[in-house]
Amino acid sequence: MPVYNSFRYLAESIQSVLGQSYKNWQLIIVDDCSTDGSCELALEYAKNDSRIKVYKLDKNSGPAVARNFAIEKANGRFISFLDSDDLWKPEFLITSLDLMLEKNIEFCFASYHRCDENLNPLLSDFIVPEKVSYKDILKTNPISCLTAVYDTSRIGKLLMPNIIKRQDYGLWLKILKQTVFAYGIKKPLAIYRIRKQSVSRNKVKASIYQWRTYRDVEHISLVKSIYYFIHYAYYGFIKYRK
Repeated sequence: MPVYNSFRYLAESIQSVLGQSYKNWQLIIVDDCSTDGSCELALEYAKNDSRIKVYKLDKNSGPAVARNFAIEKANGRFISFLDSDDLWKPEFLITSLDLMLEKNIEFCFASYHRCDENLNPLLSDFIVPEKVSYKDILKTNPISCLTAVYDTSRIGKLLMPNIIKRQDYGLWLKILKQTVFAYGIKKPLAIYRIRKQSVSRNKVKASIYQWRTYRDVEHISLVKSIYYFIHYAYYGFIKYRK
């Protein structure tokens, strides 16, 4: 969990981890030089639960560095992600792990509710497909950072690319080069909080970062990048139309 000035939402996010029906987890919180008391709040939770570990970066470095720091510190077999303003439903971990172990799956993700800053329903639930491949997510990415889980024993402990935005997307592309599919769970297992200043809701900026991922991270040719970008624009419109 990367944290930067998230005091308003942080307690709810941590509580959603504490409330998991599956109890054998480790929560690694990496504070990216917050100035609003977020780190101190996280440390209070860590004092009361040994499963919570808190680290503070020496300088503000962005979410990619914070997430990768946490990945390197993690000692569990499975790695998942939760931003400091989002929430997991109580059955998220047990449902994801049961699927992965029973079906011998390396990478899974789930559907989620979409709410406003006060957790009021904002858009319809985002329901994910049964499975996606590398080429599928070049066209449209249904894998949310708050519901993705990957098995380090099968594909290694992979890190996110150190880019300003779309770090999680870059990691999904990296994982799907090693495994054929990521498998989706139709039941919503998390709550995505859509904040007014969210970059993912700023279509122009999001489009720029998407294009840069094609060209600078994946090194896809110009023609193919245009092809995938057209699909991205279309599906992006569909995703947020209701």
